[in-house]
Amino acid sequence: MVSLRGVSVIGAGMSRFAKQPELSIIDLAQPPILDALEDAGVTPGQVQAAYCGSVFGGSGLGQKVLKGIGISGIPILNLENACSSGSSAFREAWLAVASGIHDVTLAFGAEKLTALGGGAYPLGEGDIEADQGILMPAVYAMRARRHMTEYGTTIEQLAKIAVKNHSNSVHNAQAQYQREYTLEEVLNSRMVADPLTLLHCCPTGDGAAAVVLAATEFADRFHGKPVKVRASVLQSGLFKNDFRDMTKSDLSYRAAAAVYEMAGLGPEDIDVAEVHDAFTIGELMYYEALGFCAPGEGGRLIDEGATEITGRIPVNPSGGLLSKGHPVGATGVAQIVEITGQLRGTCGRRQVAGARIGMTHCTGGGVAGFDHIACTIHVFEQ
Repeated sequence: MVSLRGVSVIGAGMSRFAKQPELSIIDLAQPPILDALEDAGVTPGQVQAAYCGSVFGGSGLGQKVLKGIGISGIPILNLENACSSGSSAFREAWLAVASGIHDVTLAFGAEKLTALGGGAYPLGEGDIEADQGILMPAVYAMRARRHMTEYGTTIEQLAKIAVKNHSNSVHNAQAQYQREYTLEEVLNSRMVADPLTLLHCCPTGDGAAAVVLAATEFADRFHGKPVKVRASVLQSGLFKNDFRDMTKSDLSYRAAAAVYEMAGLGPEDIDVAEVHDAFTIGELMYYEALGFCAPGEGGRLIDEGATEITGRIPVNPSGGLLSKGHPVGATGVAQIVEITGQLRGTCGRRQVAGARIGMTHCTGGGVAGFDHIACTIHVFEQ
């Protein structure tokens, strides 16, 4: 086994997630990067490599963003990996330091979805399922119906996830939504894909987030409070053209097993998690995939309040994708910004008391048979 050295996040920053048509994607991306550098006490000249995650940002986005803040002439890699683009960029930045190639790296994600004009994202050429109407709201609606049939999960339990996450985001100044919703408001919002109403679905918008990483052995040279990266995993979905259990995310189960093995931990050790709640049923399914409860028991976990900020395993204290927002390329890095804040103890009224170990889970895209294109899971330690 290859020996990897310790890596820490030493700086973090993110923009407000919102519909911001007046700003270019470069305008959105530069301030969080500058904030992350300032937080870390790192100058632009000390960054040895940079990694940019974006789905719709266009060619050479990383270079275009960074030249305006004095970072050029170094390795800059642009990554597109569906909703996992930003978290994949983070993994590459982590790997570059862990392998000893670089000592200080930058990872950021940026997206400007208002530039697409609203509606569905542009379909990929040759995407057979999307051509037949198998878009993400439809996929997750089918998953919800199947989970209800198999396990007795109720629409009220799913709606409680939306209520929880919107309540959390009230205390997050960077969140796209900053108001609470009642159970009745969630259930009675406009139908999108039966049984999922509008407030069961994440919003689209614009935003960016950035983190600075450094070798743990050098982290004390900078003034940012370091948060250690205990494990990082990226896996891709399996193409399968026959039956697949829609109540389970095979890819997330596999990635979770790999990250726990790498971290030397189990689900019971996680104090706080940010998971990919693009739809309420997604958050519930990922409770099960990440081992926070047994398969089929996600609804019970919600009813018990276990995933509330004061619960046994707080999930999405930031408000999650459902309420913080989901500018796809920025999402995975924004999750890391939140967990960094939680482990530093700087999240104010949404702070999880005593959090020492945190997790981020980001997955996205689709291939035949309802599996995802990619899943990234990272584990962090105070």
